[in-house]
Amino acid sequence: MKRLILNFLLGTAALAALYSCKKDEKYVYQIGEPKIELKSDVSSAHFGDSLVFKLHASDQEIALSTVKVQLFFTDDKVSETIIRTKENGEYSGKILIPFYKNIPNGKATLKFVLQNISQKTTEQAYEIELTRPDFPYLNLVTESKSYKMEKVGPNEYAATESFPFSVKGYIHAPKVGAQGNEMNFGWVNNAVDFGSITEIPFSNSTSGVYSIKFNTLTYAASPFIIAYAINGTVYSRIDDDHFKAELELKNGEKVTIDGIEDLKDWWIDPDYFTQKSDGTINFNGINGKYRVIADFKMKYFVVEAMDGANLATLKADGTGAIWIIGEGIGKPNIAANQVGWNTDKALCLVPIGNKKYQITVKAGESIHKDNINFKFFHQKNWGGEFGATTISTESDLIFIGTGTNGRDSGNLGIVAGKSLTVGESYILTVDLSQGNSKAVLTVVKK
Repeated sequence: MKRLILNFLLGTAALAALYSCKKDEKYVYQIGEPKIELKSDVSSAHFGDSLVFKLHASDQEIALSTVKVQLFFTDDKVSETIIRTKENGEYSGKILIPFYKNIPNGKATLKFVLQNISQKTTEQAYEIELTRPDFPYLNLVTESKSYKMEKVGPNEYAATESFPFSVKGYIHAPKVGAQGNEMNFGWVNNAVDFGSITEIPFSNSTSGVYSIKFNTLTYAASPFIIAYAINGTVYSRIDDDHFKAELELKNGEKVTIDGIEDLKDWWIDPDYFTQKSDGTINFNGINGKYRVIADFKMKYFVVEAMDGANLATLKADGTGAIWIIGEGIGKPNIAANQVGWNTDKALCLVPIGNKKYQITVKAGESIHKDNINFKFFHQKNWGGEFGATTISTESDLIFIGTGTNGRDSGNLGIVAGKSLTVGESYILTVDLSQGNSKAVLTVVKK
C-alpha cells in the first residue's frame, strides 16, 4: 500500500511539473503576424497639438490585442495613447504633443506598436517634425477684462496699456491649426507654468502705460517689479497682500518707503514711527534689526524685532522682545484685526531701550474701552509668559489677573467700574530693569 501511495504522489508531481512547463512555454511562445499600415500623414505637428492618426491593424493567424502610439523626445517617452484592437480593421485616435518650455523646433520619433493576444508585436517608427505654434496673439485674462497681447518677436508677446501698478491674470493662447488646442499659462510655485489659470501677479513700479510681456518658449514674463522698498531694502512677496523686508533700523533715522502710491492713506503705527506734517517718517525703536511687513489689505506696516535671522525673543538679561497675545487689542484696529489667541497675529512691543517695551493703543479703536483679556509673552508663540508673580502694576485702569480676580494669571483686564476714554490714546510700558521676574506695567494716558 505504501508503494502505491508513493507511486501516486510521484506521478502527480511529474504531471504538475509537466503542466507547469507547458504553461510557461505557452506564456512565452509568440505566434501570429501582426501588421500595421499607417493611413495618415504624421510627418509634422505643433507642440501642443492633438495629433490625429489613422491606421489599419491586422493579423491573419490570431486575434489582436492593442496598438500603442508613443512619442519620444530623443530617448524619453513623453506621450502615449493605447487603443484596444479586438479585430482586424481601421483604427484612429489622437496623441498629445506636449507643450514644454525651452524645447526648440526639432525632430521627434513617433512609434506604433501593435500586439496580438500571444504578445507578439510589430513596431513602426516615424520621424516627426515638431515646431512651436505661431500664435497670432495671446490674451491676458484678468477678473475684470481681457487684454490682447500682440506678437512683438519670435515667441514674444506684449500688451501695452494703461495698467494699474498691480495686475493679476492668466494668459490664454488660441488654437493654432486644425489639430491645435487652446492653452493657458498661470502661476504655479511662484513661476509661470503651462496648464494653470491661477492668476499671475504682475507688478510695475507705478501705474500708467507700460507693457506686460510673455515668451511662449521660455515662459519668461514681466514685469515682476517688487517696487516696494524701505530704506532701499526691496520687499519680497509673501502673498498677494503681504510683502516683507528685513533690515537694520536706527532710532530717530528717517524712514523712506518707495513704491506705495497711496501711502498717505496708510495707518502709520505710532509706536514704531513718528510721521511729521510734511510726510516725513522717523523710526522710534532702538537700533536693531526688524522685520517690516507691508499689509496691503489692512494698509499698515507690521513691525517685529529680530535677532539675526529669527524673530526676537526675551532674553535672560531683559533684552530682546515682548509680545502680546489675547483679546481686546489689535492693530490697526480691533474691528478688522483683533489679535485674539492667534499667535500669528501676536503684537511686538516696540523696544525703547533700558529694558523697556511699549505699545500705544487708542480706546475704541485699537483696544476695547472696557473689556480686555490679553497678556505679555516672551516670544511670538506659546511658551514663556508673564504671570501674576512676574509682573505687577499700580494702574487704576488696568489690573493683572491672579486667577481668582476675573482673569487668568497674568492676563490684563479693565478695573471694575472703570473704562478707557474712547478716542484717547494710552501708552502701556513694560519695564524689566529690575529683572524679568519683576516686570512693572505702567499705563499712561497720552
